[in-house]
Amino acid sequence: MFFKHKQKELTEAPLGYWEEKSYMLAIPKNEADDLLRDSIERISAIKNVEVIENHYSVEENTFYVKINYEKEEYEVGFYLGDVSIPEYYLYKNFLFTDEERKSILSSKKAITIFMKFNENEKKSYHLQLKLCLALVPDMLGVMDESAEKMLPSKWVKMTAESHVLPSPKNLFTVQVVAGDNKKNVWLHTHGLNRCGVTELEILESDEKNYQNHYNLINTYAMYILDKKEEYDPNYNGAYIGCLIDESPVVATCVSWTKGILEYKKLDLGGLKDRENGHNSKTSIIFLYTCEEDEKSHRLKKVSIYDKLWGENPIFFISNEETERMKELAMERFNYVKDAFKNKNNTILIKIGLPLEEEGKFEHIWFELLEIKGKKFKAKLTQEPYNFENIHTGYIDWYTVDDVTDWIIYTESFAVNPGNAYLLEE
Repeated sequence: MFFKHKQKELTEAPLGYWEEKSYMLAIPKNEADDLLRDSIERISAIKNVEVIENHYSVEENTFYVKINYEKEEYEVGFYLGDVSIPEYYLYKNFLFTDEERKSILSSKKAITIFMKFNENEKKSYHLQLKLCLALVPDMLGVMDESAEKMLPSKWVKMTAESHVLPSPKNLFTVQVVAGDNKKNVWLHTHGLNRCGVTELEILESDEKNYQNHYNLINTYAMYILDKKEEYDPNYNGAYIGCLIDESPVVATCVSWTKGILEYKKLDLGGLKDRENGHNSKTSIIFLYTCEEDEKSHRLKKVSIYDKLWGENPIFFISNEETERMKELAMERFNYVKDAFKNKNNTILIKIGLPLEEEGKFEHIWFELLEIKGKKFKAKLTQEPYNFENIHTGYIDWYTVDDVTDWIIYTESFAVNPGNAYLLEE
């Protein structure tokens, strides 16, 4: 690895409690309820959960349980305490009504559930949501302290009760911090440390490019979570996207203690901004622009591609995430059937068309035209890359097994399998 500047002695701070373990706060609608009554029984009632041990610490005023969940053991603590929700937690990719927002911000009590994630972080996160729902079934929502965001109650319930694991993007948040003139933007994640991997950052972004940088950091974080057992940024780059000139986007990362030395003067994300945070296990994203750079670990700043993003750069989704999305789209296809009854809605369905190579598909969007039993008719909305005999406007019949994703455009908002809670009454 090569750096232009002589390295200074910078060291990572120890992880905070919210980084070592995952902390969630389940917020009840009625604070007068006896929230801890029968708590062990309610945890035991979760499907596939067996409480092996439990004890109450008088000194800490905390319950501790050891549970077996799908052949793995987890140690979980929970307690009733005060809560104060920062307002910006409610603006992280979820929609809240004004009434929900007002109730959440005025809340004073919550049950805090904390646990260390096992190797399968998506399964651990899923379990923690199930615990939140079991302990506070009548909730306003869950404050995910480790990821610094609020989760709506309907989303928590829908996700906890699903047989499909949450997306890796649910496990973290990408925060965008802009300077006064918006010419300097700092992007960084929260929530990855609890998954056993580094937090990620992009320095010296700006108003024009931060959305593409946001997509880059989001895609790279998901890649690391899906590939963490086989990916080491010290040895390999991650091929996560493609520019408008078809150049590959190959990302890597370096601990902030070394990466920050490549920046002469930082208005945001510098040493001053790290005195009380963003100074533990967090890494700055860099790029490899060619194979020789990767072999030599010669790093380039993300800004090197700022003139090549264009309006629609391509970022890749892992095979694991593609399969997960398909399972969720199929599981929640009833929302499509119900929405289709309202003729004011427009519904697009992504279908996997099989390629000649076995197990390979081209995923492409169709407009839903008709539903008949277990089949539906749909019209192709775009030109395919790999099929010469079908074109935009092509119509055919398909089944739910062909579906890999869907979008419902209502008069008020767009709904996909991940935010189908918006259609719940």
